[in-house]
Amino acid sequence: MPKQKTRKSVLKRFKVTKTGKVMRRGACGRHLNAKKSKKRRRRQKVTKQLTGRMAIKIKKTLGHA
Repeated sequence: MPKQKTRKSVLKRFKVTKTGKVMRRGACGRHLNAKKSKKRRRRQKVTKQLTGRMAIKIKKTLGHA
């Protein structure tokens, strides 16, 4: 049976911590920032935690499960 390959697109977008949490970036933080408030831009920098069924799927595609 061959090894499962890591999905490179998922690898670039998500990070699994040592404790097993799946972290992701916030959406809409790349461009057009001039019209966004400073508070909104600041919140974009913070990585968010992915929970539930989606986190399990991401771990599986990365080979952590």
